This record gives sequence, C-alpha cells and structure tokens, in this order.
Amino acid sequence: MQVYKGLTADELEAQYFLRGTRPGYVTSDMPRWLERSKQFVDSANGKLDLVYGPRERNRLDLFPAQIPAGDAPAGFILHIHGGYWQRGDKSIYSYIAEPFVKRGFAVALMNYQMCPDVRLGEITEQSRLAVSWLWRNAEDLGIDRGNFNVMGHSAGGHQAVEMLFTDWSKEADDLPRDLISSAVAVSGIYDFEPILYCSENAGLRLDKDEARAVSPIYRHPASDAPLLLAHGLNEPPDMHRQSTDFHARFKDTSRRMDCIGVPGADHFETVDVLADDKSELFARALEFILARSRAND
Repeated sequence: MQVYKGLTADELEAQYFLRGTRPGYVTSDMPRWLERSKQFVDSANGKLDLVYGPRERNRLDLFPAQIPAGDAPAGFILHIHGGYWQRGDKSIYSYIAEPFVKRGFAVALMNYQMCPDVRLGEITEQSRLAVSWLWRNAEDLGIDRGNFNVMGHSAGGHQAVEMLFTDWSKEADDLPRDLISSAVAVSGIYDFEPILYCSENAGLRLDKDEARAVSPIYRHPASDAPLLLAHGLNEPPDMHRQSTDFHARFKDTSRRMDCIGVPGADHFETVDVLADDKSELFARALEFILARSRAND
C-alpha cells in the first residue's frame, strides 16, 4: 500500500534507512574521519568543550582562523553534525573545519542533546541557544559578527535551515533579525512526513502533527540570507527530492538559493566532499559564505 507520494512503507524504509545504504561506514569512514579530526585538533590551537547551555551535551569546540599578517578575518562558521538527530559527535567531524580555518574563518562545531532524550524540536532550541551564545560572546571568542554563518550535514543540514527560519529579534532584544549571514545545508531532511513510516522514527517518536511542526518546508524563512542546498547524486531518490522540493518551494527573487547535486557521492561521502577544498561543493559553499560580506564591502 502506498503511504506517501506513491511510495510504500517498505520503499520509504529502503530510502530513509541511510545507514543501510552504506553499511560499512562505521568501520571504514568513521575511523578515517576520527583520525583526520585528531590530526587537525592536535595542531589547531582550538578551545574545546566550551559550555553554551545547561544540558550535558551543550558543548562546542571553537577553532581560530589562520589569518596572514595584515589580513582581516573572513568570518565565522558554526557546523552542526548529522546522525539522524540520535547519533554522532562533534569530535568525529572536526576535520571539516580545517579548509575553512585555512581560509580565514573561525569555525565552531557543536554537540546537542539528542533524541530520544529530547524531542526533535528541542534540538532546534539548542541550536538557537548555541548561536545566541556565540553571538553574545563573539568579541571574547574572536568571532566576526559581520559574517556569521551556519552549515550542517544531514540532521545538521535541517538545523542549519532552521536557523534561517528563526526571527532572532524575537528570540531576544539584543539579537538582530539578520544575525545569520548565510547557510549551507548538505543532505538534509526538510519534510518529516515520510519518516513516520520508517524505523528511524522509533528514536524520534514523531507523530503526524509533530512531523509537520518540525518540517521547515511547511513554514517560511525569517531571513533572506543566501542558502546553498546540496545532496549526493548517489543518495536515494527521495533524499534528492527533500532538497529539490525545498528549493522549488522557497526560491524566489528575494533571496539567493541554489540547489546542487554532488556527483559520485552518497549520503556519507558528501561529508568528505564538503571538506575537500578542491571540490565544487567546497567552492560553492565558500562562495555563499562570502556572499553577504562581499556585498557589504
């Protein structure tokens, strides 16, 4: 029986059980990511496990920009990791910061309390808390408020988009509405209805009303900041649709929003491509992250 956009529950499970599309990533990709991250952290002079909120996992790592003498910082990036809102850790993905740090960006990677300990919407609240804390402490942390960006993969891509759906001036009087300069969202999920029919929902515990509430595709951005959406061309077709439908829903003349497919990459390989400073995805991400700062020059 078809349950969602012409797909059966079994077909949705095959497409959204992403660990099943690359069953060896825990023993092949993850050790490699951890080793690359350790090498970077050992030489990066970062500040680790800074506390941004009250929960146990409300911690972030901050890596300073590498800026040649006489040059100005390029900006700041907050990266939010994936893991279906249930798994993962910032320490696995520290290496993603390296190519951006070398181009003059300070980069933070955040942890957050995950499902099933919290509801999915509470993860978005934690991301907002991290952004607010970084903004308020920007001077002490060496963060450039003038080019303040968010980036994420998978669950983190959803969170990056949620930051553009946040009216920061309504969060607190000391936060500007246009706090976020741009967002880069890679392999994200923006419509949660299909997840209702998948095994990953055992940890998320979404019902139909909550699935709609946490789906940004049913709301409207609070910011016209540039947004780059990307997905791997080797990801399942409905993961492509997540990005292309979102792009079609919100792209208009009031904002710059592009959607690109990453050749030869599945859901997990897009992480490596994002961190490859020779890839088109990295070049496009850099272009978007610099867009507003260049416009203000």
